[in-house]
Amino acid sequence: MKAHRHFPAAVSALLLLAGCALGPDYQRPKVDAPAFKEAGDWKAAAPAEQLPRGAWWLAYGDPVLSGLEDRLAVSSNTLQIAEAQFRQAQAAATIAEAGLLPSVSADGSAGRNGTPGTARNLFGAGLSAAWELDLWGRVRRETEAGRATAAASAADLESVRLSLQATLAQTYFSLRVADTEQQLYTRILADYARFLQISQNRYAQGVDTPADVAAAESQLESARAQAIDLGLQRAQLEHAIAVLLGQPPAGFSLPTAELTLLPPAPPAQIPSQQLERRPDIAGAERRLAAASAQIGVARAGYFPLVSLSGAAGFQSPRYQRLFSAPSELWSLGAAAAVPLFDSGKVRAGVAQARAVYDASLATYRQTVLTAFQEVEDNLAAVNILAQEAVVQDRALAAARKSATITLNQYRAGTVSYLNVVTAQSAQLNAERTNVELLGHRLNAGVVLFKAAGGAWGPAALAPAH
Repeated sequence: MKAHRHFPAAVSALLLLAGCALGPDYQRPKVDAPAFKEAGDWKAAAPAEQLPRGAWWLAYGDPVLSGLEDRLAVSSNTLQIAEAQFRQAQAAATIAEAGLLPSVSADGSAGRNGTPGTARNLFGAGLSAAWELDLWGRVRRETEAGRATAAASAADLESVRLSLQATLAQTYFSLRVADTEQQLYTRILADYARFLQISQNRYAQGVDTPADVAAAESQLESARAQAIDLGLQRAQLEHAIAVLLGQPPAGFSLPTAELTLLPPAPPAQIPSQQLERRPDIAGAERRLAAASAQIGVARAGYFPLVSLSGAAGFQSPRYQRLFSAPSELWSLGAAAAVPLFDSGKVRAGVAQARAVYDASLATYRQTVLTAFQEVEDNLAAVNILAQEAVVQDRALAAARKSATITLNQYRAGTVSYLNVVTAQSAQLNAERTNVELLGHRLNAGVVLFKAAGGAWGPAALAPAH
C-alpha cells in the first residue's frame, strides 16, 4: 500500500520532467533583403484592391485567359497530384501528434478452459491504456517536424499551382501570337497574290522580265510555306493547353483571335519582403524547421524510454456476474528502457540530423538568392523589352514606308520587282518581330508575377478548397 500511495507522486515528477524538449529551438534565419536594383522609376499601376488575391492573370484583362485559369484550378491532373501529396503530409502530421496522448482500447473475451472433467467458462471485459511519457521531447519534436513538413507540402502545392498558372498563361499568349501572325500572313498572301498578277500582266505587256515574275511567285510561295508552319505551331500550342487542363487534345479547341492586349504596368516598387511569401521560399523555410526538430528527435535516443500502462476490467466464470464487484480487476505499471550500448548508432543519428539541417539551411539561402535573381531578371526584361518595343515601332514604320516607296518606283518602272521583294521581306520581318516582341513582353510579365510569388500583398499558403 505504501508503494501504491507514492506512485501518483512519482508520476507527477515524471510529468514535470516532460516539460523539457531536447534539441535546438528553431529560429528562422535572417536573410538580407536589399531593394531591387532593376526597379527603375516606373509609375504605379491603377489600384486593383477589388481583384481577388492570387488571381494575378486578371491584370491582363483577357476573359478567355481568365476562363482557362478557372478551368485549370479544377481539372489539372498535375494539381490534383500535388493536392493528394499535401493531404498525405497532413495525415502524417496527425499521426505524429497522436503520440502525445495515451492510447486506449477496449477488449472482451469468452472462453472455456481446464482439464477433462473440470472445464469451466471464463468471461472478461475491460479497458487498457498505454502512454509513452515524452520526458525528453522526442514526440513533441516529431510533432513539430510533422507540422513543418505539412506546411512545406502546402507551399509545394502552391508552387505547383503558380507554376501551372504561369505555364498556361505563357502558352496562351504564344498561341495568340501565332494567331496574330496567321492573320498577318492572310493579309500578306492576298497582297503577294495581287502583286504576282500585276507582274504577270506587266510581263505579258513586255514590261517585266521572267525574273520579275519568278521573284513574285517565289515570294508568294515562301510566305505560304511560312503560314503553314504557323498552323503547326498553333496546333501544338492548343494541344499543350488541353493537356494542362486535363483533357484530350482532340476534344479541345480555341477560336482564333488577334493579340490586342498590352502588358500590365508593373508596380511602382516590389518590396523585397514580398519574396518571403513566395511558395518555394516558404517551403524551403518550413523544411528547415522540420530538420531542426529532427535534431531533437535524434538526441532523445540518448535517454531512457519511459511508458505507463494500465488496465481495468472484469473477469468471471459466469457472464451474469461479470460486472459485479468480486469480478473486478485492475493493474497499473511503468516501464523504462535505457540504452546502454548501440555501437554509436544514436551519435551517428544526431550527426546525420545536423547534416540534414545544414543542407536545408544552405538550400533555403540559395532558394532566396535564386528568387532575387529571378525578380531582377524579369524586372530587367519588362523594362528593356518596353524600350525595345518603342524602337521596334519606329523600325516597323520605316519598313512600311520603304515598301510603299519601292512599290511605287516599281509601278513607275524605275526599279525591278526584286527591289520590291527585298523591301516587302524587310516589312514582313518587321511585322512579325513586332508581334513576337509583344508576346515576349506579355510572357515576361507572367514570369515576373511568378517570380514575385503571384499576388501582391499578404497571401495565405493554405490550399484552395
